[in-house]
Amino acid sequence: MTDEPLDGELVVSDPAALPAIATAAPARISELTTMWLSRQRSVHTRTAYRRDLWQWVDWCASTGRDPLTARAADLDAWIVEQRATGARGKPAAESTIARRLSAVASWYDYLVVNTAADPEPLIRYNPAQAAARPRIDPDDSSTVGLERPEADRLLAEARADSRTSHALLLLLLVAGLRVGSAISARVEDLGYDRGHRVLDLTVKGGRRRRIPLPPVLSHAIDEMLAERGTPAEGPLFLTQSGLRIYELYVHRLIRRLAGRAGLAAAGALSPHSLRHTAITEILDATNGDLRRAQDFAGHADPRTTRRYDRRRDQLDNHGAYLLAGRFSDTERT
Repeated sequence: MTDEPLDGELVVSDPAALPAIATAAPARISELTTMWLSRQRSVHTRTAYRRDLWQWVDWCASTGRDPLTARAADLDAWIVEQRATGARGKPAAESTIARRLSAVASWYDYLVVNTAADPEPLIRYNPAQAAARPRIDPDDSSTVGLERPEADRLLAEARADSRTSHALLLLLLVAGLRVGSAISARVEDLGYDRGHRVLDLTVKGGRRRRIPLPPVLSHAIDEMLAERGTPAEGPLFLTQSGLRIYELYVHRLIRRLAGRAGLAAAGALSPHSLRHTAITEILDATNGDLRRAQDFAGHADPRTTRRYDRRRDQLDNHGAYLLAGRFSDTERT
């Protein structure tokens, strides 16, 4: 079973949905693929790896290729097609292509290592290692952020939509969380620590992290839970039908509310846009305090935080605005 794709991304919610691989040992492939996914501590990582592998295997099936006999040239052809048409006629970003190739390479490595001693190894080398991996500009990102008035308008629409929408978007903006951490939160993870209302979360890498909930956020969460009868346990965020909120749901929610709010970039927003906005706000509020922003974002590498710092003034201080005054009078004549 798969969820509807969004901008070329196909979210696979069932491991059995992976297209069949032409091989004489389907049970062995299934076993190893399941274990490869299970060894990832983060649910979000498992979902992303499964989705990316699905993209590769499905492309192989559609082009008559067998992933187990693929060569580097086959992966290069896949890369070229992603740049041209993506998954739904829209070119994929270089960062997306690089992420997919990294996941596929990890899968191949796992198959090579775990079948090398078999009488008939499933595969003897990793074709993804020799493929032409995209070079990613460390300062480049397609993520669209929000100005403060835009974030306020988005939150106003979320408040009018439902208590759940308001609490969820406020949590993403105030705590700067990755969407996977927010949607995996549970009611029993709420608590108190030295007078602070806190929420314990699973973050990137499977680590546990405790974040404080300022009064405005704590109140929004309490109102949401009170509407549900103040449950003592279970998922913190549920859809209107009572299911655990999932990532694609949050994508659609943000874009729907942004459209209602009349935001110009509504169609390009994502849950990461809210995290991007939160980190940028922290940098602005602390006059570029990278250490504090890194702690807030939970970045293991300070260079990741530096990307946000370099990007936050790129548009506002771009030289084009300086030159516009020089040529504006000419354009009016």
